[in-house]
Amino acid sequence: MKTITGVPDGRPTAEAAARAVQDELRDRVVRDETGPPPGTGTVTGIDVAYDDGRGVVAAAAVVLDAATHAVVEEATAVGEVAFPYVPGLLAFREIPAVVGALEALTVDPGLVVCDGYGLAHPRRFGLASHLGVLTGLPTMGVAKNPFVFSHGELGEERGSAAALLDGADEVGRALRTQDGVKPVYVSVGHRISLDNACAHALSLTPTYRVPETTRRADRLCRDALAALSARPRPGT
Repeated sequence: MKTITGVPDGRPTAEAAARAVQDELRDRVVRDETGPPPGTGTVTGIDVAYDDGRGVVAAAAVVLDAATHAVVEEATAVGEVAFPYVPGLLAFREIPAVVGALEALTVDPGLVVCDGYGLAHPRRFGLASHLGVLTGLPTMGVAKNPFVFSHGELGEERGSAAALLDGADEVGRALRTQDGVKPVYVSVGHRISLDNACAHALSLTPTYRVPETTRRADRLCRDALAALSARPRPGT
């Protein structure tokens, strides 16, 4: 487990400064690349878990073979929570630990799948886009719940989709990954098209509603947090 101590140098610690960073980085999102084809190379899930009592966050990165979904490598990182809870600015709480986990990998992560949003964000710069711009990796978001955007009806069968709309703009898609289950919400992060992101989401959900990348990263970050919580606090 990689440990990150304190708030990284240069990271904003106030809301106004964080919004300024979003404004600066948002125009760097690459939207004219399609991204890797589904089922090729590697694909990496990231997720985080919090220990509010200690004020720490644990991040996990799980690399899967995109064709077989076999685990190729896993890494975790733990650090102090670097930013207060502010809706729309959650990336600033999570990115230092997430980047730490990605940097601990020894293999190419390939496409990174975030448990959250990319362009389907009130400021068009959610976690997936933020992480993509900082790392240069192709990224996409698959969220379990809708944020602030609406969509029309979609069919009950796997693969049915409906545009996630901000006015007339399509910022993502509600996508049904299993027959009759609630949809997930797919959006572009960086260096991938929406069509391809949806294809990846379906490729990564052969059995369950959420992608295998997310399921495995969720379990790993919770395990890392539990291991940390089992350690005595300094001075006790």
